[in-house]
Amino acid sequence: MLSLYISMFLISLDRLILSTAIPRITDTFSSLADISWYGSAYMLTLSSFQLPWGKVYTFYNPKLVFLVAIFLFELGSTVCGAAPSSVAFIVGRAIAGLGAAGIMNGAIIIIVVTVPLAKRPVYQGLLGAVFGVSSVAGPLLGGLFTEKVSWRWCFYINLPCGAVAVAVLILCLHLPKKETHKASLWEQFKKMDPLGTACLLPSVVCLLLALQWGGTTYPWGSWRIILLFVLFGITFIAFLAVQIWMPDTAILPMRILLRRTIAAAFLYTITSYPSMFVLSYYIPIFFQALKNWSPVSSGLANLPFMLSLVISLIGAGGAVKKLGYPAPFMIASSLLAPIGAGLITTWPIDVRHGMWIGYQVLSGFGLGLGMMGPNLSAQIVLPKDDVPLGVSLMTVGQNLGGAIWLSVAQNLFADDLASKLSAIQGLGLDPAKVVQLGATEIRKVVPEQYLAQVLVAYRSGLQKAFYLAVGLACVGMIGAVSVEWRSVKEGKETDAAKTQGDDGGEKATV
Repeated sequence: MLSLYISMFLISLDRLILSTAIPRITDTFSSLADISWYGSAYMLTLSSFQLPWGKVYTFYNPKLVFLVAIFLFELGSTVCGAAPSSVAFIVGRAIAGLGAAGIMNGAIIIIVVTVPLAKRPVYQGLLGAVFGVSSVAGPLLGGLFTEKVSWRWCFYINLPCGAVAVAVLILCLHLPKKETHKASLWEQFKKMDPLGTACLLPSVVCLLLALQWGGTTYPWGSWRIILLFVLFGITFIAFLAVQIWMPDTAILPMRILLRRTIAAAFLYTITSYPSMFVLSYYIPIFFQALKNWSPVSSGLANLPFMLSLVISLIGAGGAVKKLGYPAPFMIASSLLAPIGAGLITTWPIDVRHGMWIGYQVLSGFGLGLGMMGPNLSAQIVLPKDDVPLGVSLMTVGQNLGGAIWLSVAQNLFADDLASKLSAIQGLGLDPAKVVQLGATEIRKVVPEQYLAQVLVAYRSGLQKAFYLAVGLACVGMIGAVSVEWRSVKEGKETDAAKTQGDDGGEKATV
């Protein structure tokens, strides 16, 4: 499993290491106008290709597909590290996102193939822990490489680590031979649902671009944003129509999506996971803007949240392995997480150590309890051939939901901050420009006599983002209570590691 954890660590790290390197990257390329694309290019391909990757994993050897995904991620990292221009860097980010989509799906799918269902909670809990550790390490390593070596090493570091993952994967992972049906390349291509994919990809791209540009690059009422939303609606409806009319090759069969547990788990995923993303993104901004802490110090201040999340995730994995049921942990998560996030909304500007540590611990612990629940629930209720598609759907919910709700949080924050700044008489600064400033820059441009009022406005904007995290965690309760109480100890057909061995094939080993 070492190769899976290394690969997951790299792609999780890659999402966060960029944040501290962006200022130096824009200096290198003189490309301030391209900043939004550095993150968007990665998220567009990451979110758009997860369902297609899930389909590929159902037809071909997971080990080979996973190796291809690692290669694409490493290729993208190489292009980013060696990029001679901003355009080349953006292309590299898009390629890396494409590979990351395959790695995220593949890590869980390989666990499904190699580990009996009853033991998977522990392994998936460790995958979640890897994400938590990378969330802390990303900004710190990014700052270290940028200051001491070069921002390019934020991407070059992926190459030796990826090589280790590939070597371990080739030498140690032995999967049972996958049953294949002789078919022409054209027949294989048709089974990949090309029509559905052709509708899905532009749908996701239009939605993310509309949310990325709306209220910042262009006003919400501009023709560009309206057109993007219209195109999203048309292409998404077309995608659903293809899935209904062509169920045999559908990339997201309705028989999967309309199952009670799958629909409920997906609802939980697109709300509870984004709640975590919103908190982990805006808590450091709180400390940078209101407490005047450095990015590194604010990252360390976020440790109580991330460490408690990791601890509860690992603990929940062991508890689910022992008790068998993931559903009660999702419900417990939905009870604790809103309370913790709600308490965070009460932070004053001069928040005491006990408050900011304790409230983060409660929120992180609550969110961690239910993080593995949706994926495990999908594996329990689905036949083994449908598990890769179910896993892909949950991964889409995590990443696409995160991208959507982070954009909503940013607009809530920016709109409220701009409104409050406009109400400060005599400030003499364009509210839109203050909003665009980094959290650590406001003290450099705001006159001393207005700083206290600006900080109050900043706190109000952050509070709106935290309110969104509370609301998302509350909505997650609907999904949590709707998931069937099914046990990982049922020994169903989804236990691929067991069934493939029982069928006389080679047992999977790792």
